[in-house]
Amino acid sequence: MSTAPKAETISRLRCIACRATPDSAGQDFRCTECGDLLEFFFPDWTREPSLDPETLKSLWLNRRTSSEALDLSGVWRFRELLPYIPAKHAITLREGNTPLYHLPRCARIAGVENLRAKHQGMNPTASFKDTGMTFAASSAHQREFRWVACASTGNTSASMAAYAARGNMNSLVLIPEGKISWGKLSQSLDYGALTCQLRTDFDGCVRILNELVRQKPVYLLNSVNPYRIEGQKTAGIELMEQLAWEPPDHIIVPGGNLGNSSAIGKALVEMHELKLISRLPKLSIIQAKGANPFYRSVHEFGGKKLEPMTAETLASAIRIGNPASWKKALRVLEATGGAVEEVTEIEIAAAKAEIGADGIGCEPASAVTLAGLKKLRRSGFVKAGESVVLILTGHLLKDPDFTIKFHRGDLFSDTAVAGKPGRDEAEQAKRLQRAPVVLDANLGAVIAALDAASRNS
Repeated sequence: MSTAPKAETISRLRCIACRATPDSAGQDFRCTECGDLLEFFFPDWTREPSLDPETLKSLWLNRRTSSEALDLSGVWRFRELLPYIPAKHAITLREGNTPLYHLPRCARIAGVENLRAKHQGMNPTASFKDTGMTFAASSAHQREFRWVACASTGNTSASMAAYAARGNMNSLVLIPEGKISWGKLSQSLDYGALTCQLRTDFDGCVRILNELVRQKPVYLLNSVNPYRIEGQKTAGIELMEQLAWEPPDHIIVPGGNLGNSSAIGKALVEMHELKLISRLPKLSIIQAKGANPFYRSVHEFGGKKLEPMTAETLASAIRIGNPASWKKALRVLEATGGAVEEVTEIEIAAAKAEIGADGIGCEPASAVTLAGLKKLRRSGFVKAGESVVLILTGHLLKDPDFTIKFHRGDLFSDTAVAGKPGRDEAEQAKRLQRAPVVLDANLGAVIAALDAASRNS
């Protein structure tokens, strides 16, 4: 059976604000009429016979046994729901195909019966960014750009540098000096990127990048690029396939620049429109309290405006004070009936250790999902009998320093970001800490440590 698409997917660009439909995008991917973001839409696909839901499900399932390069990708395998890019321009590292794990310990802690995690940190460069980058980098390759660029807190730079190298393109990374995990920075260096550490924050890097792409032939690969959103939405499609097309009651996503929540929400709405799923799950977004401009927008201004802030959180992947995709994320909340919540630094650290105790490691930004779930459960927004999926966005080894400092007990000793945790919070954290035990090199000492650990387990 052939796994080739029956026809090119017909897509158009559209402004999310004024609804203008330009034939092409400018270098900054902004609407020339009003300056807002662009997105892809598919004007005719509800009338396209080849997009029958059962036909699509069968086609995608069959591709899982194919050895063709595009079918081995968990993004390109769903290409009928993506804008058309010729296969010869596709740059793929077999991204997607990420696991869905049960979290029984975390479920008991959160007070829910059915809790799972979709671990996007199991992508080739260890974060969810790969699902969008494969598609956006391929669009750059199709347009014959020699240089691609991004501003990044770490994960985007690692992903872009890898896909650029794979596609024989040069890459430029702008990162905020001193505000990025060394594990992430090492990736962009190893993949050959020109890496510039700017004396500013992430939002300052974005401003410089936007000026650069207007003056030089450099292709912008941040999430304002609508191709990024299209690739990232396949995580939502893959999740529904893993759940046999039966949506959970809730999907909970970390909130930084808000491109990922926007992408997954877009996938949910489109799948519902195409009758691939029968109902929409509630998609909720969790932010760190020190980097919560979207939370404040919703709770203080009813989503009417967003006030940028100086973001401060140890969860560096979501240390963003002026999220580009906030209007798209707001639309997702409204469409799905989701919520937005904020969590403290100690709540993030505790949740990260609790996820780890289920044998599933993640970076700090991912752990806001479990911390947020606990708050949503206490408020009654999430019911005990409802099914929940957490989106874990990055691998544990993206930020090993955070993990080591937490378990040694000195995560908050040298930072003003979070302040000192209260007494109760400190006790909660202490129960989760597993510092290495230094012993004399003899069997008796090891047995004594083992016995003590057994008594306390």
